[in-house]
Amino acid sequence: MASISSIALSGMQAAQTQLGAAANNVANADTPGYRRQTAKQTAQPGGGVTATVVAAQQPGASLEADVVAQLQAKNAFLANLAVFKTSDAMAGALLDKKA
Repeated sequence: MASISSIALSGMQAAQTQLGAAANNVANADTPGYRRQTAKQTAQPGGGVTATVVAAQQPGASLEADVVAQLQAKNAFLANLAVFKTSDAMAGALLDKKA
């Protein structure tokens, strides 16, 4: 089983991948023949998540979907960051009690 910190870190990395794919879509919205990218997230057996970038089947832009994906990625990153910070604070509190 993975630690809370490593699970939260994997979530932050997945959010970064999602944000990068959405930003790439916005940057290439007017590129002829460009196929949008999405981040596909897969749960890891011991905890956490991995994200891979996959291209859409059809070319074309969807700016509203990309803006929503960017907001989702931002919120997922912030939520995982809060878990990471809380885990760190809990470990520090436990170490303070031991000393």
